[in-house]
Amino acid sequence: MKKIFYLLIIVFLTAHGDKLYGQEVTKEELLKRIEALEAEKNKKKEWDVSLYGWVRTDYIFDSRQSAYVREYNLNLYPLDEKLDANGKDINDAGASNFLSLTTRVGIKIKGPDVWGAKATGQIEGDFFGNTELNKSAAGTGSTGLLRLRHAFATLDWGKTAVTFGQTWYPAFIPEVYPGVANFNTGILFNPFGWAGQIKVTQKITPELSVTAVAYKDREFQTATAAGASANSATFNSSIPSLHGRLQYKTKNIMVGVAAEYQSLKPVIESNNLASDEKVNSSDFLAYFLYSGDKVIAKIYGITGGNLNHYVMLGGFAGYTKANGQESYEPTKTSAFWVDLAGKNPKIAPGVFFGYTQNNGTDAGYKNLYVRGNSGTRILDNVWRASARVEFTQNKFSITPEVEYTAARWGDTNPEAKAENHLKTVGNVRGLIRVMYSF
Repeated sequence: MKKIFYLLIIVFLTAHGDKLYGQEVTKEELLKRIEALEAEKNKKKEWDVSLYGWVRTDYIFDSRQSAYVREYNLNLYPLDEKLDANGKDINDAGASNFLSLTTRVGIKIKGPDVWGAKATGQIEGDFFGNTELNKSAAGTGSTGLLRLRHAFATLDWGKTAVTFGQTWYPAFIPEVYPGVANFNTGILFNPFGWAGQIKVTQKITPELSVTAVAYKDREFQTATAAGASANSATFNSSIPSLHGRLQYKTKNIMVGVAAEYQSLKPVIESNNLASDEKVNSSDFLAYFLYSGDKVIAKIYGITGGNLNHYVMLGGFAGYTKANGQESYEPTKTSAFWVDLAGKNPKIAPGVFFGYTQNNGTDAGYKNLYVRGNSGTRILDNVWRASARVEFTQNKFSITPEVEYTAARWGDTNPEAKAENHLKTVGNVRGLIRVMYSF
C-alpha cells in the first residue's frame, strides 16, 4: 500500500515536471530517496520511549503519635505509652499534614533486539527523598528531593528473561501487594524496598516458572550494629543475598512460594580485633492472587529472621564473646495480610487486614539492632485493618481511606520478646488521596 502511495507521488511529479526544489531529479533517484526515508523511519521505530507517572497529594490525620517516615507520610506503628508527671500519656496526641512527596515520574524504553532477545528498560523516581529531617541541625534532609526507585533493563528470549539493575526486592511481588491508598503499601506486613540485583526467570511451561535472584541491599537495608556505618553489613559481605521462587500463573490465578538466604557482615573490626562475625538468616514466603470479573483477592505470608531490610519488625541481636568481640543472631518475625477489592473502573471499594508477630531470638544478648523497640520496651505484635473506596474518572481519582493500627508493647525479656507490663495502643488514620495519572 505504501509503495502504491509513493508511485502516485512519482506520477504526480512526472506530470508536473522533472525538477524538485530547483534540481533535476529522475524518477529512479526520487524512488531511492523515498526508500531511504522509509528505511530511516523504520529504524526509528525500533526505539520506543514512553513517559508515565502521576501527580499525587495526600491529606493525613492521625489520632496518636506514631513511628513514621517523611513528615508523617508513611506510618509504621503507634508509639508506646509515655506518661508525664501527672500520669497523662504524652503520645496520646494527634497529627496531620498535606503532602505531595509521592508524586512520581518514570520512563519505559523498548529498543532493538539484543542477541535475539527483546530489550526493555525502565527508570523511575519520586520526590520522597532518602533521609529524614535532622532535628539537631538546620535543613530538611532530602525530603522533597528526587529519589531513585527503579533503574533496570531486561532481556527476554520468551522462555528465559534476565533482569539487571535496581528494582523491587524479590520478596515484594508486584502483582500481589496491598491495594491500600496509604503510601505505606502494607509496610510492616509486606516486604518493601528496592535492591541492585541480577534476576533470571525461566518458564517451565506457559503457566509455571522459576526465578533466581542475587541481590545486595540498598534501600532499604538491615540495622546498623555498634561500630558500623549505614549499610556496611551489606558492603562487607562477600556474597549477595540469594532468593529462589516457584510461581504458577493463569489468567485469573497466581500462586507462588519462595525461600531466601542472607549472610551479612556488620563490622570488620570488633574490640580492636579483626572480626569475621556474620548475621546468617533465611526466610520463607507464599502468596496467592485471584482476579475475577468483579473482585480481586490477595493473600501473602512470610516468616524468617532479620527482616529489617524489608521495613518489617525485627533485625538481629549482639552477643559478647569470650574475647570481647560481638557475635550476632537474627531475631525472628512472622507476618501475613489479606486484601480484597472491587474491580469497578469508576467506584472500587477495598478492605485490608495485616498482622505481624515478634518471635524474638536466643537468650543472653547484649545489644538489640531491631525495628520495634524503645529503651527497655519492645513490640510483641502489630495489626492493622483498613477500608477504602476509590472514585475514578478519566485517570483522575479520589480515594478516602480509614485505618486502625494496634501495637502491643511490653518489657523486653532475655529472648527479645515482650513479656511483662503489656500495653496495647492504637492509632486511627484518616486519609484522602488525590491522584492524576498519565
